[in-house]
Formats: sequence, C-alpha cells, structure tokens
Amino acid sequence: MGEADGRLAVVTGAASGIGQATALRLLAEGARVVAVDINEAGLRRVVDAGAEPVVADLSTEAGRATAIEAGQGAHYLVNAAGILFVKPIWDVGLDEWKRIWAVNVDSMFFLCQGIGRSMPAGGAIVNLSSSSAKAAGTVEVAPYSMTKTAALGVTRSVAYALAPRSVRVNAILPGIVDTPMQDTVLEAVAPLRGLTAAELSAARLKTVPLGRSAPPDECAGVIWFLLSDAAAYMTGQAINFTGGLVML
Repeated sequence: MGEADGRLAVVTGAASGIGQATALRLLAEGARVVAVDINEAGLRRVVDAGAEPVVADLSTEAGRATAIEAGQGAHYLVNAAGILFVKPIWDVGLDEWKRIWAVNVDSMFFLCQGIGRSMPAGGAIVNLSSSSAKAAGTVEVAPYSMTKTAALGVTRSVAYALAPRSVRVNAILPGIVDTPMQDTVLEAVAPLRGLTAAELSAARLKTVPLGRSAPPDECAGVIWFLLSDAAAYMTGQAINFTGGLVML
C-alpha cells in the first residue's frame, strides 16, 4: 500500500509536459487522478493509465467550475496548466494579455480557492511557477514570466490561509525541462535572435551549471515530494528546479 492509495488528486495541464508526468506519477503512487486539460486527445495517455478525464477551458469561469466540482474533497491539487506566446514585449496586445493571465493565474487562484476549501487536513497543493519568475532574460515571453511571478504570490497567500487547517501549499519553479512548451519557445525565439533552434538550445544549456535539461518525470518526482507526507513541515515555499540556473 502506498501513501497516496485511494486519495483523490486533481492535476491540471495533464495532457502534456510536467502536468502529464505528474498525473502518471500520482497514478503510480496509487492516487485516483482527475486529469484536467482543454486538449482531449492529449489526455489519452493518462486516461489509459487510469485517470478520469475532465476536458475544460480553465480560462473560463465555466471551465474552472467544472474542474472544481470534479475535485471536491481532493487530497492533492497540482496547478500545472499554463500557456505562453512569443512576442516582443512592446507588441503585446490586450486580448493576449487577458488570456494568458486567465489561464496561468486566474485558474490557479480559483482552483486553490474552490478545491482548497474542501481539502482534508494533510492535503497539499503544488503550483507551477517558473525560473522565469526570478529572471527576466527572455523578454520575448515577458507576460508569461509575469504570470509566473504572480503564481508565487498566489502560493504564499493561499498557504497562509490554509495553514490553520493543516493544508500545505508550495510552488515549484522549473527551469529548462523537455516539454512541448520548451520546444515552442526555442522555435519561436531563435529567429528573433538570428539563431537556429539548435544554437539557441545549446546557448541556454551553457547557462545551466549542471549542463543539461531535465525530463518531465524528474520534475514530477519533486512535485510528488512536495505533496507527500515527507514534506509535511513545508508550506509557502518556492522550490527551484533549475539545474543551478537559479540558486537560492
């Protein structure tokens, strides 16, 4: 019997990347997983592994309500849903701005609120921030970085609010992780800098002290640690998962 056996977990952004890897890790730990994403086809892998799919657009009030209803009484919540777009900071439009905040911040806060209030004592939430919350070097995705800084504020405030009920809330700040989102960034940013995607990738890895990127399942392992009872005395923390790219 595993620690998570029979416990309900909600994972957003479960159709790909870190969200998908986390959903699979929770299933392996014995949890019952509600896998939330707008991409129904992308959920197939976690559904085949035993997850319950919830297809919802978390940028909308209706989509968030659907996910919150499915997650009532959950022991774990992982807010991994996120989008980005690549555009020079001076060219960002209002509609693009509103949508990225709706997906990356509104959904995080309202799921913390709507699911967190029904969590049992010992429950835990992990919010995905990003190393870009602490570094401003990639100005081509500036609104994304701003939302990931806001994720730290959500984490801190909700952690304080839920602490009296022994529900913990922490954040993880991934650096260069091998996900479809990272591929999108490389392909879109490289020409803006007069580089190929391969050249940009090599240049970025040179800034990482450990000299490599990380597979999503490594990140999922740290997320599981933050959810697990092994981290029972940790709340309101922001954990860098960056290979040393961001320290302290």
